[in-house]
Amino acid sequence: MINEVIKKNGITYGVMIGIASALVTATIYAVDLNLFTAWWMGIIGIVISLTISIILLSKTKKELKGVFSFKDAFTTYFIAAVIGILISTTFNIILFNVIDPGAKDTLSEIMIKYTVNMMQKFGTPASAINEAVAKMKESSPYSTIELLKGSVFAIVISAIFGLIFAAFFKSKSTQE
Repeated sequence: MINEVIKKNGITYGVMIGIASALVTATIYAVDLNLFTAWWMGIIGIVISLTISIILLSKTKKELKGVFSFKDAFTTYFIAAVIGILISTTFNIILFNVIDPGAKDTLSEIMIKYTVNMMQKFGTPASAINEAVAKMKESSPYSTIELLKGSVFAIVISAIFGLIFAAFFKSKSTQE
């Protein structure tokens, strides 16, 4: 059975992470679709998520009076991460497949231009660039299936971060 503090905080902060992610996506969508290729926007998203996660684990450890096992720390983080990812993915599916399906095509073109530009900067041969563009035109990264696949990948990456955070936030007395 999961401790009520862990469950409550994991759910609450997971919703916060999901809403923050949806707000970042909505802001980028409203301001300029080209921002989806800006590396610094990705960094902002990661920083927001990690900051909320650190606050979550610190608060939960404090509420548990400092008795925070590795398993409890991981569980707290993982609940929040999965809920955040599910909210964010659901928002993206609705935005790009229901509200504005045309944005998917626009974003695909933006991503192709960005990729071609980067590959040219690195001196990639034209044949490799053409091959990459052909592959990109075959896929639709904002389709429901691709967004769901991305969410599975995000959950795996979150589990790795969860292990690291759990090792850092666990109580010192639980090391034995």
